[in-house]
Amino acid sequence: MPEGPSILILKELVQQFKHKTVAEATCNNKSLDASLLVDKRIIDFKSWGKHFLICFPKFTVRIHMMMFGTYRINTHTAKPPRLGLRFTDDTELNFYACQLQLITEPLDKAYDWQADIMSDHWSSRKAIKKMKADPDLLVCDALMDQHIFSGVGNIIKNEALFNARIHPESLVSALPPKKLTEMINEAVKYSFQFLEQKQAGTLKKNWKAYHKKECPRNHVPIIRKDTGKSHRTSFYCEVCQKLYK
Repeated sequence: MPEGPSILILKELVQQFKHKTVAEATCNNKSLDASLLVDKRIIDFKSWGKHFLICFPKFTVRIHMMMFGTYRINTHTAKPPRLGLRFTDDTELNFYACQLQLITEPLDKAYDWQADIMSDHWSSRKAIKKMKADPDLLVCDALMDQHIFSGVGNIIKNEALFNARIHPESLVSALPPKKLTEMINEAVKYSFQFLEQKQAGTLKKNWKAYHKKECPRNHVPIIRKDTGKSHRTSFYCEVCQKLYK
């Protein structure tokens, strides 16, 4: 599943379509009436965590890539796109295996920009308040909660917890205040490192815990375990990542 940094890369790649008018639009299921987009001009592209937003004057198309979503710019595959846009200058933008939603309300009402970990409006204080409202919350679930850390996925979760030396099954309520702040800071910092490394093509080779077999600090086996309510896979070192309970 694409994480927040990958959506920011997509947003940069599609800037060429900003202010262009849609000549043809197709949707291969009933999730969106594609005819609504015809003759409409794109006024902006935005993102909120893992959501990619195509903004038109009176509405926005929300695209969630889910687990296997892809896109093609000025090309297409043999398979019909979930959303296909062709513009008046014959350029095209196609999305596959994604989830679509039409948003008619103002985006400032639809989204809490302070929850987007890579946004200029990100609020660590608000994230702490949300986490403290649930005393039984595990850190692995907190980081994957898009209402708290929008844009964080399994890669960012695992790398941030490794960098902060926190066991994924730790209780948020058991973390000392400084450790909680450190976890948040590491999640933010690694999100931007993810972006830089993804752009440079060096993301995988810089992983320290995610899909690794040995801890680079202690040279002991990395534990692989499905953790938390979501049962997403965690990769961690039992020696250097402390369990707070």
